[in-house]
Amino acid sequence: MRLIHKKNVIPVICVTYTAVSIGATLFEVLVKGEMNPTQLNIFLFLLLSVLGVAVLSQHYRLERFSPLTMIGIQYLAAVAVILVSLKAASYITDIHPDGYRDMTVSFSILYLIGAVVYYISLRLEVRKQNRILEQIRRKQK
Repeated sequence: MRLIHKKNVIPVICVTYTAVSIGATLFEVLVKGEMNPTQLNIFLFLLLSVLGVAVLSQHYRLERFSPLTMIGIQYLAAVAVILVSLKAASYITDIHPDGYRDMTVSFSILYLIGAVVYYISLRLEVRKQNRILEQIRRKQK
């Protein structure tokens, strides 16, 4: 039995790369006892990725809205979480005056790409499932 094949090689590479990068960065931080800006960015992008995936995974709760409205609601919710988190962090550490804008722009670019890929994939999967259902219906008649 093969666990890695043509259809899943890219996701396996991505997951492996992420695990190794995060693991190595975490190990460096623990060994050195301090975090440099590059390491902070790696963890920050991990958190932004988790936020983006979490928000996109909740699309089924918003199915009563149009797709564009759904994407807008999800985006605004995610940006609100980012801005509130930055505001909370500002009580602990100094935030650059452009920090709010920079975080919003960084997340927006990643979210837009992820949302487009996610919703195109979702649309293709729905079409595939509809074709399968149609084939089943034809066979039953």
